[in-house]
Amino acid sequence: MEKLLTRNEFKKAVFNRDKFKCVFCEEDAVDAHHIMERRLWGKSQGYYLNNGASVCSIHHLDCEMTVISTSLIREYCNINIILLPEHLYPDQEYDKWGNIIISENLRLKGELFNDISVRKILRKGKVLDLFSDKVKYPRTFHLPWSPGLHDDDKMMSNFDFLKDKRVIVPEKMDGENTTMYYNNIHARSIDSSNHLSRNWVKNFWSKISYDIPIGWRICGENMYAEHSIKYNKLESYFYGFSIWNELNECLSWDDTIEWFSLLGITPVPILYDGIFDIEKIKKATEGITNDLDNHEGYIVRVADKFSMLNFKVAIGKYVRKDHIKTTKHWMRGQRVFFNKLK
Repeated sequence: MEKLLTRNEFKKAVFNRDKFKCVFCEEDAVDAHHIMERRLWGKSQGYYLNNGASVCSIHHLDCEMTVISTSLIREYCNINIILLPEHLYPDQEYDKWGNIIISENLRLKGELFNDISVRKILRKGKVLDLFSDKVKYPRTFHLPWSPGLHDDDKMMSNFDFLKDKRVIVPEKMDGENTTMYYNNIHARSIDSSNHLSRNWVKNFWSKISYDIPIGWRICGENMYAEHSIKYNKLESYFYGFSIWNELNECLSWDDTIEWFSLLGITPVPILYDGIFDIEKIKKATEGITNDLDNHEGYIVRVADKFSMLNFKVAIGKYVRKDHIKTTKHWMRGQRVFFNKLK
């Protein structure tokens, strides 16, 4: 990561690089535009030279409305190094507000999409119709002591958000991350194509979908097919782990359990429920960590409701080393085996 600047240093450095001219029209620059929104960066607020562009007032508005893409801004600024907030991934393209760009005419809602000011500027840019109702489940940061942490993985850098709070520690199941809405169901990759391993969960969803509030989504693990771990005593082929409302807020664990009970969804097994304490969590999860041949790991999440913006600090995972044991994707190029119910 390049040097973090102060707000004044940021504007001066960006203007100097761009010779005090708007990079799009050669008018005098009036603003140092953040290519990726400040709120996505956390404490640093994105004050990095390669996250800035000198713009006039007209083109600044176009950039804010995302009429001008982040990739085009970088091109006009001759920026070859793409800087992203640490929880975003370089294999995705994002607009300024952290929404994933699938294609020219399709975007997925990001963590700031439901912010009133963001929706207002996107509406002004007439791009709201480009957004899918589907939401991609984000990648979970590793806990610092997770043996499955690799160089290209993200790690929780601090526990300030969890400190002194009640947390829930469920087992991490080795299934296919699945999201259910009242009118749709898909995998984490937003791929809802037909596959033998998805027939059971789609049938289950069809029986409860009409009870899912519009704009809400239920996330869990489709356990029907064997991945790297063989399960012989499952309570269900679908284990729920979170519910998100129309504001992209994850419900509190207590509210989640109440909804799971109403919908007939089996929750993931809970290993610890109490105030955040690393040593107590490690003690409570010894049954998992001492038997990683038969368990993938566990999750630590705050018990309270939280917004998607806080996902990176509200949830962490412990995953066994080399947790993916198959040489090919479990859905392709190999025979599909099925887990068993209790």
